[in-house]
Amino acid sequence: MNTIKSQNQDLPYYEIPDYPEDYNQGTVIARMLDGLGFRYFWATEGLRVVDLKFKPTDEARTTEETIDHILDLTKVIVNSTLNKANENKDDSNLTFEEKRKMTLENIKSAADILRKSTDLSQFKIIFIRDGKTVEYPFWNQINGPMEDAIWHCGQIVSFRRSSGNPYNSKASVFTGKVRK
Repeated sequence: MNTIKSQNQDLPYYEIPDYPEDYNQGTVIARMLDGLGFRYFWATEGLRVVDLKFKPTDEARTTEETIDHILDLTKVIVNSTLNKANENKDDSNLTFEEKRKMTLENIKSAADILRKSTDLSQFKIIFIRDGKTVEYPFWNQINGPMEDAIWHCGQIVSFRRSSGNPYNSKASVFTGKVRK
């Protein structure tokens, strides 16, 4: 276990940070993102090439394609907290490790910004498509990218079990800690 921890010291969410003393809209949403970060960290920890290529049916995404989708979702999340528009960017040249790190850092950056906020209405989702700008309120962040990313973390766990590489059972999503 120490080897895993030392390999991942540069990555956030080996464990969920301590919770804040105050409940407000920013701290609650930040904690939701912390839960996503923890789930994603452990869903993707130790994936092998065979796991990344796995897909349950010909019509389904592979695990790696699902990871790519989660990365895109976290870009929407963090861009909202930075009041930055979302534009298409090709990340296909990144390695799995680079995508994993970027995803975890996106989640952590957004959570850190939201943890300090008490007004979520300032964080709109902004898309620029075909020269048109479309904005959505923060409400769409919750039922859209955040919940979708959590959904897909579950798929990765299911896929890795199916490819013979189960999730670390010592990672407790209830406590956000790794049992010894």
